[in-house]
Amino acid sequence: MNWSKVSVFAFIIFYGVAGVVHFVNPEVYFPVIPDWLGDPAIINYLAGATELLVAILVIFNRTRKTAGLLAVAMLLAFTISHIYFIMNDSCAGDLCLDPWIGWARLIVIHPLLIWWAYGVSKYGGARL
Repeated sequence: MNWSKVSVFAFIIFYGVAGVVHFVNPEVYFPVIPDWLGDPAIINYLAGATELLVAILVIFNRTRKTAGLLAVAMLLAFTISHIYFIMNDSCAGDLCLDPWIGWARLIVIHPLLIWWAYGVSKYGGARL
């Protein structure tokens, strides 16, 4: 089994689904978007559109490197929301989680997603 292909296919599904959720269920994201960033709806839809763009670009060999690097940049920008979530007592609106979950997302899961995106960017010329 070619693990780089599996990784790319999983990446496409992960970011495709994540992007769609921003449009289907946008109110989930509004509470973790700081007011000082601007209109939460616009920020949310831009994030969703970017995730969908990443999912599409990674399909093609010629644009896979760009997709991976765009995902890294997007994930770095999302760090703001992770910190904002922690600063709000690990609550997003009415949904509150144990603080360790917010910290685990910030210092474990988020860096792993960045590492995955960077790894996918290195498969630039690999054919699927």
